[in-house]
Amino acid sequence: MVKRSGWVFGWQMMARLALLCLTCVPATTAQDYAGSDSTAEAVSTNDGPHVFFADSTHAVVFYFCDDSLFSREYQAVDTVRFDGVCDDTGISYTVVRHPKLPPTDQWSDIEKFFAVSDLHGDFEHFAEILRTAGIVDSSLHWNWGSGHLVVNGDVFDRGPEVTECLWLIYRLEQEAARAGGAVHFLLGNHELMVLQGDLRYVNDRYLEGISRRGRIAYDELFGTETALGRWLRTKPTAIKLNRTLFVHGGIFTDYIRDGLNLADINNLVRGGLDYSSLRLTFEPGIKQAYGSFGPLWYRGYTRDLEDRYAELTDRQLDSVLSFFDADRVVVGHSEQDSLVTCHGGRVVAIDVDIEARGGQEGLLWQDGRLWRVVGDGTRYEVTER
Repeated sequence: MVKRSGWVFGWQMMARLALLCLTCVPATTAQDYAGSDSTAEAVSTNDGPHVFFADSTHAVVFYFCDDSLFSREYQAVDTVRFDGVCDDTGISYTVVRHPKLPPTDQWSDIEKFFAVSDLHGDFEHFAEILRTAGIVDSSLHWNWGSGHLVVNGDVFDRGPEVTECLWLIYRLEQEAARAGGAVHFLLGNHELMVLQGDLRYVNDRYLEGISRRGRIAYDELFGTETALGRWLRTKPTAIKLNRTLFVHGGIFTDYIRDGLNLADINNLVRGGLDYSSLRLTFEPGIKQAYGSFGPLWYRGYTRDLEDRYAELTDRQLDSVLSFFDADRVVVGHSEQDSLVTCHGGRVVAIDVDIEARGGQEGLLWQDGRLWRVVGDGTRYEVTER
């Protein structure tokens, strides 16, 4: 990698970022952002980095920082290496142009795993639980050797630090691999929504900052021309570690009837991420996968959903676990008061009410036992709901 130029402003920046429909906008002060109420607390709209692959040999790293959009251009055929310059000063990035698909959908002989779900842009509590559980060190670098970390979907939306969560997962994925471990980031329904342009739950930090004042559509930050967008498109929907199945929502019995294995499910969901609305409407397989009975949206493992479906029966659950040769399934998506099991321990629900609990909770499996780990690192036996 060779750095091609210094900071690029004015017409040079505009030319390189034209494909993102950038235009110059006046800087907005914190007071302007806070509105007419002078007592309103100013909210930081800094965001980044984002990496845009402008052509086959050049990449543009850009930020929205201190009410300005700025960029740096790199010559990069395969890899872009750079240091953070905004709120991420001191962080080093290694970004690949063509991320690879995971080598498999199933891992065996895992000594330990730790799983969290539904971060929703809450970087503080995500980092806290990783530190106190020993997954990372005090500087947020991988500290868990051959262990496996699972982020079980829904990093996007609601909270104000989605970008920070994504880059931490991105870096830990690289560090874990070098240490003989692994990080698995599964797609949730909110990843699907953003990738398909449904921005109903995007935090105002992004809509009022880089999107409105930078004139960049939020979903295009995760399109096929960006590093994070390409990386997200490699992610699975369901995996199995030893005899534990992980999926954000749940796998309905229709998938057993149709004989879809984990690879089939993952390829189906990945393959439809950039489909047109017409194809999504009239292609039955992907329409089912993205519907309320699909693995990203289904809530039947923990509750019924009004008149759409009843909660999965024990017999139906047994058929799912038998088909995938699993002992249990770990799900997020449906918020619980605390991390719990149900269906006699065969379902572990790990989407917790962070606000009510005062922190994130994680699921630890080690030495053949399941533990509920709370924000200060204390372990408890996982209890039945």
